[in-house]
Amino acid sequence: MTDSPIDPFAHFQTWMAEAETSEPSDPNAMTVVTATPDGKPSARTILLKGLDARGFVFYTNKQSRKADELAANANVFLLFYWKSQGRQIRIEGVVEHVTDAEADAYYATRPRISRLGAWASRQSRPLATRAELERRLAEYDAKYPGEDIPRPPHWSGYRVIPAHFEFWQNMPFRLHDRTIYEPAPGGGWSSGKLFP
Repeated sequence: MTDSPIDPFAHFQTWMAEAETSEPSDPNAMTVVTATPDGKPSARTILLKGLDARGFVFYTNKQSRKADELAANANVFLLFYWKSQGRQIRIEGVVEHVTDAEADAYYATRPRISRLGAWASRQSRPLATRAELERRLAEYDAKYPGEDIPRPPHWSGYRVIPAHFEFWQNMPFRLHDRTIYEPAPGGGWSSGKLFP
């Protein structure tokens, strides 16, 4: 078992950098778990798009199921799993909205078709046929023929502000290494170990 840094963000960045060298695709993929107002869990895999000292950022349609659930219950759970490295990270926290400036800046980096798709998709709503989505995409392609495509008002981002981390490392004979981080009294983080 190895010693762990006292800062969970530094620990995360180290593991993410190592995953970026070995995972075949999308090392930034994470499972985001929300809950309905009556407590039923709901999970999906999406991509981490930002990380700073405040938390972990992802973007979505604010009319989606996940956004509806987050509006009713801001508690969220993130799970990163890198099979090739035998590692996973569990993060519990609450969400806050990113600023409009942050959402605009990220939206501008997306490929044109993805920006049009943010307008065309009525995410999580019933879709009769694929042709309906393609028709809507064509409508927005005609409406915004160039690169100047504004961010839809229903599309933005969330920042997960962590309150608990668990780093899990696969070890021989199922004697896994588990490191947890909790907020420390007075600021910063405290760390500890869990039995496997």
